[in-house]
Amino acid sequence: MSHRLIFVSTCVCLFAASLARGEDWTEFRGRSGQGHSVATGLPTTWSETENVAWKQEIPGHGWSSPIILGDHLYLTTAVPEGDGDKPAQSLRTLCLDKRTGAIRWNVEVFKQPEGIAIHGKNSHASPTPITDGKRLVVHFGTHGTACLALADGKVLWQNQELKYAPVHGNGGSPVLVGGLVIVCCDGGDQQFVAALDFETGSLRWKTPRSTKPKLGFSFATPLLIDVDGVPQVVCQASDAVLAYSPADGKELWKVDYPGGYSVVPRPVFGNGLLFVCTGYNTPMVLAIRPQGAVGDVTETHVAWKLTKGAPHNPSPLLVGTSLYLVSDKGIATCVDAATGDQIWQERLGGEFSASPLFADGKIYLQNEAGDGIVLKPGDQFVELARNALKEKSLASYAVEDGTLFIRVERHLYRIQNP
Repeated sequence: MSHRLIFVSTCVCLFAASLARGEDWTEFRGRSGQGHSVATGLPTTWSETENVAWKQEIPGHGWSSPIILGDHLYLTTAVPEGDGDKPAQSLRTLCLDKRTGAIRWNVEVFKQPEGIAIHGKNSHASPTPITDGKRLVVHFGTHGTACLALADGKVLWQNQELKYAPVHGNGGSPVLVGGLVIVCCDGGDQQFVAALDFETGSLRWKTPRSTKPKLGFSFATPLLIDVDGVPQVVCQASDAVLAYSPADGKELWKVDYPGGYSVVPRPVFGNGLLFVCTGYNTPMVLAIRPQGAVGDVTETHVAWKLTKGAPHNPSPLLVGTSLYLVSDKGIATCVDAATGDQIWQERLGGEFSASPLFADGKIYLQNEAGDGIVLKPGDQFVELARNALKEKSLASYAVEDGTLFIRVERHLYRIQNP
């Protein structure tokens, strides 16, 4: 069997294993990476006191989303050490008991020196952890990537080779593919995609971006897709979205969007189309046909473009044949995924950074003020509920049957019906 076929088989087995694990929420936006859950019995209404199973204070500050594995939750945080506006940071990983909210372990993974600036909406611990069910990977951008034991947080390996000049801090989360940890590294000085060996942390490949952006920094999270039986890792960047062979990092195709930078949303893929957002300053949503794409396919493989209501930060959400978007300024939009034609558009109010969730037949949104907004998907705008936690929130949901986990600025909530 060829090396390529072995790698494809490995990816298929990993995907099958993820399905077998049930509804563990094992990475940013869940096991599919696209904000979908098969969970049922979720609450529609909640508050600081209503439908709260527990509320746990989280030390430090971080906007990574929690992940779920079995009876435990994992998330990262940064605890300042010293005074001033840019103190040193202890970059840490926490494990919580899912049933009670008790912190089971709290481990320092890296030390970050003082003087590191970030954007006011960012944190020093924004990438979401990921697990294969046996070990945990945490990523702190250019400050390092590490693999931890699930039981006690013991650091199994660390890698701090992926150096670049960060702008506004870290952001993009890692993805696991075929025994590799793949991350996007897009700084102000250089831009590349890298793969680390999941067993040892050693660098397996590093591919420079084939772009020359004026503003190179972005915060993308890769998405693994299957195109005619071949795995591709879609890694957005400033000026372009590019797909790579996960086995060796070879660039497969790209679509240019000149001038787009600081890209945050994770792509979604379905119905034969890949949906990407192009970042600042004027965002667009592009629908791309990856089938048969080789090289620069900007002129041949873009099915449609949309600018009105396109988000800078929240990821898109594909539900059936409809694509749902929420802009940073609180404009919710539903479009026909095949054509980009608008179905409805409504102003929700507030500002948004978290990515939406589809579960239990409903769409869950979270604005930066901590308001959870529940919508009914369909060809008409229907708001089912609006729920206030009255605390700043930029992290995205984690979910399992009957339960939402919501991270706000100082706390993690477990929300469920009585």
